[in-house]
Amino acid sequence: MALAILHSPSEWVARWGTSGKRTAITIGNFDGVHLGHQRILRTVLERAEEKGLIAAALTFDPHPVRVLRPARAPSPLTTMEQKLTLLNETGLDAVFVMRFDPNLARVSAEDFVRRYLVETIRAQVVLVGENFRFGYKHAGDTRLLDELGKQLGFAVEVVPPVAVDGVVVSSTLIRQMVRDGRVEEARRLLGRPFALAGEIAQGTGQGGKLVVPTLNLRTTQEAMLKTGVYVTETVVEGKMYRSATNVGMRPTFDGSHLTVESHLFDFRQSVTSGPMEIRFWARLRDEMKFTGPGTLREQVRKDLEQARRFFREKP
Repeated sequence: MALAILHSPSEWVARWGTSGKRTAITIGNFDGVHLGHQRILRTVLERAEEKGLIAAALTFDPHPVRVLRPARAPSPLTTMEQKLTLLNETGLDAVFVMRFDPNLARVSAEDFVRRYLVETIRAQVVLVGENFRFGYKHAGDTRLLDELGKQLGFAVEVVPPVAVDGVVVSSTLIRQMVRDGRVEEARRLLGRPFALAGEIAQGTGQGGKLVVPTLNLRTTQEAMLKTGVYVTETVVEGKMYRSATNVGMRPTFDGSHLTVESHLFDFRQSVTSGPMEIRFWARLRDEMKFTGPGTLREQVRKDLEQARRFFREKP
């Protein structure tokens, strides 16, 4: 069954209201849909299968901090489209994307539970992480949620965090790893490579003429990598190509703005538009300024060989 993406209580009721079924649901921002989120989502699916429930997630758009404290809002690891794709891959039945605005921010914890979890979603099991907070001024926590569940007829399960090599997985930590260019560490906590998605952009043409042909990515993603050269996979026209990607200012050509450009191995097409996604496997080196196209071309040749070697040796 295809994932149902719903945006309001009325849409939820129209989709599920006459089914008579109740719901196993988790609530959160799920930024990155990392290993910690994945554990909670797997547990949702297990409870739904055990009890014959709808398996669902409730998330927010935009991130609540962007409304409550814009200056402190984190740079999302994923776009909403990427997040929904990842949630769909888990096997959930539904995602409720709740618009977060000042009105929702003023809803008390108790009213949030009654209005949305009980009256709309008809939750039977609610699964959350240990640090879950909800309601006006974050007054609600897992303890209050459990108390309300006992009063209103749903069970609450608090799912412990996931640790990798002794490090607790969190979106905040992964975001810092991405900023530092530590994409291999980020990959271990995400359970997959960090990805940038967007559209193919028209480049200057200098790279293709003087060095190697590349595809440029135009993206609105805010979480950006440290400048440098990376081993990547690039998805174009629904097909994945092994690649090497430069994130940087193109100093050899006196570049004035950040670019993300990939050289795709065994790619012969001439493509100038359409969706594009780059998945970052490993970091090769910092961005450097060379004396000219010739020395840059020689370094790029070495970069491409390193990238090919990575894929030959990758499990």
